[in-house]
Amino acid sequence: MKISVTLKSFDELTNLELYEVLRLRSEVFVVEQSCVYLDPDGKDPQSHHVLLYLDDCLAGYSRVLPAGLSYEQVSLGRVVINPDFRGKGLGNIIVEEAIKACYAIFGKVDIKIGAQYHLSKMYQSLGFAPEGEPYDEDGIMHIDMLKVYSEA
Repeated sequence: MKISVTLKSFDELTNLELYEVLRLRSEVFVVEQSCVYLDPDGKDPQSHHVLLYLDDCLAGYSRVLPAGLSYEQVSLGRVVINPDFRGKGLGNIIVEEAIKACYAIFGKVDIKIGAQYHLSKMYQSLGFAPEGEPYDEDGIMHIDMLKVYSEA
């Protein structure tokens, strides 16, 4: 299988790409995780979008948000892996690519996320450190995490 990654602004997304992204996010965050909330939250037009493909199928996604949109810092959000492609290490790949995108777009910045708590160890392995206490968001435990920029 061929892995490819695309980084696009909202305006660069094709109609099909946007549909695939919104469908995947809805499939996982709304249906699979039983969270009734409005996924298109108004932040997508100001964000950049990281799309990970296996061959021609959308296998993973993350959005990169500018500072001030979700947090004081630049942030990642809506990190998701297609259920058909889980267990292949793609979670690490999409987060690594999203981190690279943050640095490419915004420079040497710290990155803040609101991670699902059960994934906090994966995020720690990629340089994020927990901040504060876990909290409930839409029935799922989350924790804020920060990755401080480092040249290393």
